[in-house]
Amino acid sequence: MSDLPRKALSRTAKLASLPLGAAGRATVGLGKRIGGAPAEAVYAEFQRRTADQLFAVLGELKGGAMKFGQMLSLMESAMPEELAAPYRATLTKLQDSAPPMPAATVDTILSRELGRRWRDRFDEFGEVPAAAASIGQVHRGRLKDGREVAVKLQYPGAAEALRADLRQLGRFARTIGTLIPGLDVKPLIAELQERIGEELDYDREAQAQQQYADAFKDHPEFVVPRVVKHSPAVIVSEWIEGRPLSSYITDGTPEERDAIGLKYVRFMFSGPKYAGLLHSDPHPGNFRVLPDGRLGVVDFGLCARLPDGLPPAIGRLLRISLKGDGLAVRDGLKAEGFIKPRMEIDPDQLMDYLAPFAEPAREETFQFSRDWMRAQANRTGDFRSPNASLALRLNMPPSYLLIHRVWIGGMAVLSQLEAEAPFRSVLEELLPGFSDD
Repeated sequence: MSDLPRKALSRTAKLASLPLGAAGRATVGLGKRIGGAPAEAVYAEFQRRTADQLFAVLGELKGGAMKFGQMLSLMESAMPEELAAPYRATLTKLQDSAPPMPAATVDTILSRELGRRWRDRFDEFGEVPAAAASIGQVHRGRLKDGREVAVKLQYPGAAEALRADLRQLGRFARTIGTLIPGLDVKPLIAELQERIGEELDYDREAQAQQQYADAFKDHPEFVVPRVVKHSPAVIVSEWIEGRPLSSYITDGTPEERDAIGLKYVRFMFSGPKYAGLLHSDPHPGNFRVLPDGRLGVVDFGLCARLPDGLPPAIGRLLRISLKGDGLAVRDGLKAEGFIKPRMEIDPDQLMDYLAPFAEPAREETFQFSRDWMRAQANRTGDFRSPNASLALRLNMPPSYLLIHRVWIGGMAVLSQLEAEAPFRSVLEELLPGFSDD
């Protein structure tokens, strides 16, 4: 495959194979049941094969399909355990890998973006990619001045593939949703469609990455690689060596996961304060734990521009909610545009709905877990629940879209880590409005 499959018909056919494949496996499962196989064994086998096909197709297509798969992998902690278990290993594969581009395509891109004699800039250049993801892959190299660098290239046809995939995934959203019960995939697809332009703009990404690198130069907790050179389709930046955060989810000790979870939260809240940016793609594949314990951060394709930091209203309303003042919280949410002017919301119901968002800040330390995340998803995902009906009535102001994404996605990652740490102290230090009288 020389680049992303760009013909809509070809990509649609692959995506359409997902519900067809599920139906075929269900038929085979019925045959096994008639033949006497235990129901639990048949169901477990069905889930495993469905997971394998789902993420093999999404990974092969890259583009929007791959990006969609990565977002699903982030929310795995909210799935019921009996459904999440068969998916977990396959989901994790999407956080760090995808099929690579051929060497000839890599040479074509770098010749166009860096010049025909681009190899003269390097003492060494790894032909095999060190990492590959949804719209680009990374090669490791060493420049003539001795610096180890990461060379990130955008896949040819990425824009066309992203748009085609998301259109098709939108059409299949209901069917794909049946493959992963408990998750509403429509909002995930809508979020991706909203952010296509930002994800594809490597010049914009390089500017954000360098802004972060300047803010956290020589920082004791975080490492952001500096940008060496960039173009619309290539970013060359310093190489950082570290272990993927995702590996600690499966193999880390409780002490390691607690420490990483705390650094993860501190980075997310430090960005707006010190860099004027919020890293808005919180999935574990974007983070590395360096040998010295610092948290390395890569991939700045999606960042919220917050030159004045996080809105103080977030911290202020969180502080008020912890005091139990539902009327003040309701009025504050109206002022920020979360509740439309003529809409009537019961303060007690509102406080019940917002409780999980405030819970990690209530005590000096808080224990995240998959069970906790699952319980919150059930509270708002069950259409019979008052919380679900209230969620549909609330409005999300555009300026809060990425902030909300990071808040929810970050809690999902912390739940995957099952981290326990003094998260309240991070809010007191870094969230404007939270500690104000």
